[in-house]
Amino acid sequence: MSAVSASARPSAPLRPRSTRSRLTVAAAVGQTLFFVAILAAAVVPFWPVYRSAEFLVLVGVTLALAAVISLAGVFLRLSSLWILLLVVVAFGVFGVGLAVPSQALFGFLPTIGGLRELVAGVALAWKQLVTITLPVGAYQALLVPVFVLLLVGGVVGLSVALRSRRPEVALVVPVVVFVAGIVLGPSEPVLPLVTGLLLLALSVLWLVLFRLRRRRLALERLTRQTALGSRAGAIPVAVGASRAAEAVVVHRSGNRAVARRAVGGTLVTLLVAGALGVGAASVLAPQGARWVARTAVIKPFDPRDYLSPLSGFRAYEQQPAVDSAQLTVTGLAPGQFVRIATLDTYDGVTFSVGSDRTSTASGTFTRVPTSFDQSKVTGRQQTVGVRVDGYSGVWLPTVGQLETVDFSGADAASLRDAFFYNDSTGTAAVVGGVGQGVDYRLTTVAPTQPTSEQLAALTPGDRSVPTPSAVPTSLKTALESYVDGVDGQGARLQAALDGLRKNGYISHGVSSGEPVSRSGHGSDRLAQLFTDKLMVGDAEQYSAAAALMADQLGFPARVVLGFRSESSTGGSTTFRGSDITSLIEVDTAQFGWVTLDPNPAPRAIPDQTKQDPNQVSRPRSVIPPPQQQQDPQVDQTQPQSKQDNPAEQPAWLGVLLGVVRIAAWVLLVAGIAMAPFLTVVAVKARRRLRRRRDRDPVRRVTSGWREFEDAVVDHGIDTPASATRSEVAAAVGGRRPAVLARVVDRSVFSPDEADPADADRVWKAVGEMRVQLDSRLTRWERFKAAVSTRSLRRYHGRKASKR
Repeated sequence: MSAVSASARPSAPLRPRSTRSRLTVAAAVGQTLFFVAILAAAVVPFWPVYRSAEFLVLVGVTLALAAVISLAGVFLRLSSLWILLLVVVAFGVFGVGLAVPSQALFGFLPTIGGLRELVAGVALAWKQLVTITLPVGAYQALLVPVFVLLLVGGVVGLSVALRSRRPEVALVVPVVVFVAGIVLGPSEPVLPLVTGLLLLALSVLWLVLFRLRRRRLALERLTRQTALGSRAGAIPVAVGASRAAEAVVVHRSGNRAVARRAVGGTLVTLLVAGALGVGAASVLAPQGARWVARTAVIKPFDPRDYLSPLSGFRAYEQQPAVDSAQLTVTGLAPGQFVRIATLDTYDGVTFSVGSDRTSTASGTFTRVPTSFDQSKVTGRQQTVGVRVDGYSGVWLPTVGQLETVDFSGADAASLRDAFFYNDSTGTAAVVGGVGQGVDYRLTTVAPTQPTSEQLAALTPGDRSVPTPSAVPTSLKTALESYVDGVDGQGARLQAALDGLRKNGYISHGVSSGEPVSRSGHGSDRLAQLFTDKLMVGDAEQYSAAAALMADQLGFPARVVLGFRSESSTGGSTTFRGSDITSLIEVDTAQFGWVTLDPNPAPRAIPDQTKQDPNQVSRPRSVIPPPQQQQDPQVDQTQPQSKQDNPAEQPAWLGVLLGVVRIAAWVLLVAGIAMAPFLTVVAVKARRRLRRRRDRDPVRRVTSGWREFEDAVVDHGIDTPASATRSEVAAAVGGRRPAVLARVVDRSVFSPDEADPADADRVWKAVGEMRVQLDSRLTRWERFKAAVSTRSLRRYHGRKASKR
C-alpha cells in the first residue's frame, strides 16, 4: 500500500466540522440578511397585486419573523418539530394583524373572527385572489397567501441555508415565491426583465459565496492533512516540507484565485442569461398580455349570459313602470346622469355588454377589493346615496367613475361579495340582482366634460371597441348628407348628432295617443328609421344610430343606458320610468370618454305619419354643391375607427412568419437549455487560457499538469485524494502520463531555472493526451466530459501542492 493510502486513514478525523458547528453569529446573521434580500427580490412580482402599505409591513415583519425563528433553531439546536411549533405560534399571534388587519384588535391583536378568516384564507384566498380586481390592498383575507409563502418559505429556506450541508438548495424557496407572484399577478407585468435579472444576480452570488466558503474549508483541511502526514513520516520529509510550504502559499493566495475563477464564471453566466433574456424580450416579445392564473379562471360573472339591457328600454315607458319610482338618489348635480350599463358591441341585432368575438374591456367584470384608484381621472369627487325602489335587475346603477361602494342593511355582506365592476366602462353588477329596499353609498369621480364650444375641436382617442357589424346602408347615406361640407372630425360628429336631433321625432309607441314606433335597434329597425317619411323613434334607436355614426367618423363609441332627470337639484332626486334614456360615449384624445346626447327634443309629430303608416322610402335629398372647392381633408376622413381589421397578409408571408417564429422559439429554448453547459465550457476555456499564458515557466509547467489532471477528473477517472503526480499518472495508465509527471516534478524541485521551451512541450503533451482521453470515449461520453463540473468543484490548491 502506498504512503498516500497509509496516510489517508489517520487523516480522517481531521475532516472539517459541519456547517452548523462552525457557524459563528456574524456568519449566521450575514447569511440570513443575504437570503432575506433574495426573498425580498423574489416577492417583488406581488407588488402589483396589493400596492398597499399593509403589504410592505407584512413583507418586512414576516421576513423578520422567519429570520428570528431560523436563527433560534440554529443556535438553540431545535429540532424540526420545535421549528414547526414556532411557525404555528407566529402564524396565530401575528397572522391576523399582518394578513387580516381589518379584523385585528388595536391594529395588531388577533380576534376570534380574524383567526377564522386567517385559517379559511389559507385554503380559499388563493382562488379569490385570481377572481378579483387588482390591486387588492388589504381587502378581507387576501394577504394570507403571501404571508404563508414568506413565513413558511422563509423558515424553510433559512433553515436549509444555515443548517444544511448544501445551502444552495435554499434557492428553491425564492424561485417558488417568484413564480407564485407571476402566476397570481396581473397579465401586464411590472419591470419583468429587471426583476428577473435582479433575482438571478443575487442567486448566482449566493451560489458563488458558498462555493468560495467550501473551498476555503478544503484549503484548511489540506493544510492540516499535509502537516499531519509530514509529522507522521508517511511521506518523505523533504516532500512533506515542500507540500506544507506550498500549502501555506496556496492558503494565502487560493481564495483570490478561486474568487477570480468564480467571478469569471458568474459574469459569463449572467451575460449569457441576460443576453438571452433581453434578446427574447426584444425579438420575441409577446403579442398580447401574458398568461396568468386569473386569465384561466372562469369569472363568476359574465355579462354575455344576460340579455342586452337596451332591449328592455320600452318596458320603462309602459304602465305601471313609467309613473313608478325606480330609484331615489341623493347628492347628484343638476341633470346628472345615472348609469345602468355601458354597451359597446353591435352585432346587427342588439348592442350588448362585451363580445365573444374579440377581447373587449367592457366584457371583463371583476370583484372590487377595497377601492379603485381614480387619481388619473380629471373631475369632481362626489358622494352619492342610492335607494332602490321599483328598479330590479343584475345591473347596479352608478354615477361617474366608482371609487368605493358601501351597502347597508341586513344583506350588505352578501351584496358586497356578489358585487362586480368594470372600471373601463363604469358599469357595475350584482350577481343575483338587486331589488326594492337595497341601499348603498357611492364615492365617485364625475369626469370633466367639454363645453359645447369645445366639441368641434375634438379628435378620436385610441381606445378600442369591437367593430360593429351589419351597419345599414341608409344610415351611412344619411351620415354623408349630415356631414357634407363640414371640416374637422369633431365638427363632423357634432353635425351628425345635430342631423339626428333636427330630423328625428320622439315616440315610444306604447300608448294609443302616440304614433307607431317599433321597438328594437337591429339593423332593420335602424334602416327603417332612415327610410320612413319621418324619422320616428326614441332613445333606443337614436343612441344606437348615433354610436354607429360616430364609429363611421373614426370615434370609438358605445351606448350608455340610464336615468336622467332635469328636475334633479343636488338634493334627493326620485327617478321614475319616464326618466329612462340612452346616450352615447365617444373616446376623444382631449377628454377621454365624452358623453353626448343624440336624442331629439320632444315635439309634435306631423299628422302624415298617422295617414300613411306604411314604410315608404323617401328619395335622397338633393344637396347643392358647395360654393367653394371642397376641402381635400374631407376625403381623408379616417376610415371607420382604429378597431378596423387590417388588410389580410399573403398566405406565403404568414407561413414564412410562422416558420421564423417557431424557429426563433426553438433557438431560444435551445439557447436557454444549453446556457449552463456553454457557461461550463467557457469557464474551462478561460481557465486553460489563463494557465497557459502564465509568465512564470515553473507555474506554467505545473499549470499544464493541473490542466491534465482536471481533464482526467472530468473524464471520470478517479484519483486518490492526496495522490502524487506519479500516482495520478499510474491511475490514468500509459507511458506518456508517467513521463509527464516526472518532467513536472523535475521542473518543480530542480534548483535550476525552468526552460520556457519545457513549458511549451508540457502543454503540447497535455493537448495530445487530452485527445487520447477523448478517443477512448463515445460521443455522448465526450460531451459529458466537456460539460463536467468535477474539475471546477475539485479543490485546485490540492493539486498545486503536488508541484
